Amino acid sequence: MFDPREKLAVLIDGANLYSASRALGFDIDYRRLLSDFRQKGYLVRAIYYTALAEEQEYSSLRPLIDWLDYNGYRVVTKPLREFTDAQGRRKVKGNMDIELAVDAMEMAEHIDHFVLFSGDGDFRYLVEALQRKGKKVTVASTIKTQPPMISDDLRRQVDHFLELSTLAETLGRDPSQRPQRPPRDLAPGEREFGDEDEDEYEEL
Repeated sequence: MFDPREKLAVLIDGANLYSASRALGFDIDYRRLLSDFRQKGYLVRAIYYTALAEEQEYSSLRPLIDWLDYNGYRVVTKPLREFTDAQGRRKVKGNMDIELAVDAMEMAEHIDHFVLFSGDGDFRYLVEALQRKGKKVTVASTIKTQPPMISDDLRRQVDHFLELSTLAETLGRDPSQRPQRPPRDLAPGEREFGDEDEDEYEEL
């Protein structure tokens, strides 16, 4: 699947990978992920895409974003959009598909093999476009959940499929090992953006 002579780019759809790994019962160890792909080929770029609640003083994602920024990843973010659904529940939406697709097409002339961590079927056409340029594309997601986290159309289009559950031993850590952040004082009426908000996270 990988040739050590290849120039690699790893593109991570943060929300999608978070949902998939959580459904499989493990957290991604991003230090190990970077190390693993540096051994598979010449890693040119590793990019993490996510939407953030920028209007809030603190987001549960910010420690991860800061760590990635200082440890070999490029991080691409934009603000989440908040809305209330028909049942009156607060939800947030953020979609990074355009940013990821534009970056991939701009990098294509310098990359031999793209590794996309996402199961989003909207990326099928991007994969096809990269393949027309002679690029190899691998997608990492899972079919072990019910329903599967990867679109069937996307899985059929890619050159290789990496099953996330088989990567748990090399790229994962148990959620119980997740560092606990210290509590902070909230202003009256303020609610912290935490796990329950991540459960409500949807993509457009």
